[in-house]
Amino acid sequence: QVQLVESGGGLVQPGDSLRLSCTVSGFTTDYYAIGWFRQAPGKEREGVSCLDNGDGKTYYTDSVKGRFTISKDSAKNTVYLLMNDLKSEDTAVYYCAADSLGFTGWDGPPWDYWGQGTQVTVST
Repeated sequence: QVQLVESGGGLVQPGDSLRLSCTVSGFTTDYYAIGWFRQAPGKEREGVSCLDNGDGKTYYTDSVKGRFTISKDSAKNTVYLLMNDLKSEDTAVYYCAADSLGFTGWDGPPWDYWGQGTQVTVST
């Protein structure tokens, strides 16, 4: 059974850090693109970061470049999103997703699998 389970969200203050985890079961992430998306209240879902395990490339949306880092632990079949210097505009539900085609852009074909999401709230 394929499952993507996100964890690590929470309530933090501006400037703090969080590390989100996406633990995958049912397939190995080695041949998939694993992406992080987020959706804030009243806004469209947006792509945040992606690790394309096919070629090792990483992708970030402009608003998080220099602050967020995506990485993986193949032994744990887990992909992480380290978020530093968090801002109030980072508040959203964060989802991870997997795509067997590799990264084809944030507006490409639908991703194959999705997790249930984890809430990140940045507030004083």
